[in-house]
Amino acid sequence: MKVVVTGGAGFIGSHFIKYLLKRYPDYKVLNIDKLTYAGNLENLKEVEKNPNYKFLKADICDNVIEDAVDGCDVIINFAAESHVDRSIQEPETFLKTDVMGTFNLLEISRKKGVQRYIQISTDEVYGSADKDYAFSEESPLNPSSPYSASKASADLLVLSYYKTYKTPVIIIRSTNNYGPNQYPEKFIPLFITNAIEDKPLPLYGDGKNVRDWLFVLDNCRAIDTILHKGEIGIIYNVAGGQEKENIFIARKILEYLDKPESLIKFVPDRPGHDRRYSISCERIKDLGWKPEVSFEEGLRITVEWYKNNEMWWKKIKSGEFLEYYRRQYKL
Repeated sequence: MKVVVTGGAGFIGSHFIKYLLKRYPDYKVLNIDKLTYAGNLENLKEVEKNPNYKFLKADICDNVIEDAVDGCDVIINFAAESHVDRSIQEPETFLKTDVMGTFNLLEISRKKGVQRYIQISTDEVYGSADKDYAFSEESPLNPSSPYSASKASADLLVLSYYKTYKTPVIIIRSTNNYGPNQYPEKFIPLFITNAIEDKPLPLYGDGKNVRDWLFVLDNCRAIDTILHKGEIGIIYNVAGGQEKENIFIARKILEYLDKPESLIKFVPDRPGHDRRYSISCERIKDLGWKPEVSFEEGLRITVEWYKNNEMWWKKIKSGEFLEYYRRQYKL
């Protein structure tokens, strides 16, 4: 099987490429990535010499990628602008990549006759969930930020291609991923790396926003399951079943690193901040998947990785990232 992975130098995409090449040694993988600030080829060092792996630096909005995907069986679109805070400051960038980029990939998939187009989406398209309620795949979309709105728009476009052109699409909406190699603007790696450096942990509002956490390798297994067993034209929720308040996570990180809770700094809440995300995922469980890594185990693995790979994240947290971080949190 020839698989095209877009956004494969990012966090989830790079983990999935490594997972796929290890599990299916005869598969061929083409990684297409623009290498924006969050794309990092160091995430793929262990496979860069694999004869079944190739990399193309390109934007998913450009037609140059059309010839590159000739003969591919599957396109899996991880490529996206995905940081909510940045979407509030720079919404146009998100619309271009998340919507127009998806449109370009759908057009290419339709013309090339790919067997499957898989859109990697997010649970954020549903908006905030009331207490004790979980969204299903049939729940209405109610995005709260330019980021989640761009992803919801892309999802609707994907479904329209199935209904109009019979393009063989599948949508995957997962909860918050975490694990090694995640770009340190995201909540968990930001707090881990700041704690290691004895810097403040900027916690929005009262810290009681709830997210459902999914270890990245569990998500890779879910995508693999859907790739091989999923039904065309269907949406699959993928949930970790690990709902935690942000303040609980902050305290756990400090506990694992033996750092004082005085490092937690409450900062003004961001606009449109959803209180709680929660989705049900019985549909993918019917395919035989379930999460295997508990949050406590996954967080320990993640903390240890950042402790042992300071060179990786310290390079990232200098320069452009550092200036953005200071502006964002007024530190």
